[in-house]
Amino acid sequence: MRICAVLAFSLWIVALAHAQSYRPKDGYVPDSTTAVRIGEAALSPVYGKKQIESEQPFTAILRDAVWTVSGTLSCPDGKGGATTGGCEGGVAIVQISKVDAHVISMTHGK
Repeated sequence: MRICAVLAFSLWIVALAHAQSYRPKDGYVPDSTTAVRIGEAALSPVYGKKQIESEQPFTAILRDAVWTVSGTLSCPDGKGGATTGGCEGGVAIVQISKVDAHVISMTHGK
C-alpha cells in the first residue's frame, strides 16, 4: 500500500512539472465589464449582497495594469428617489490585477 501511495505521489509531481499555464494575451481581466463583474463578486461576501447592489452602477478604471472598481453613492432625494450628489457616505472600492485577476485590495468608505 505504501508503494502505491509513493507511486501515485510521484506521478502527481511529474504531471505538475509538465503542466503548461495559459495566460491570455490581454490578461484575465481584459475589459471594464469583466473587472466590474469580478469586483462585485469579490465585494458581496465581504460587505453583503444588499449593500453592494445598493452601490450600483460600478465603474472600472484601468491604470498600470490594475483595475480600480468603485461603487456609486446614492442618497435619498426626499421625493422617494435617490441622488448621487450632496450626501455623506462611502462606497466599496476593489483593485484587481488585469494580468491574473487577483484582488490587490478591498475597502469601503464610511
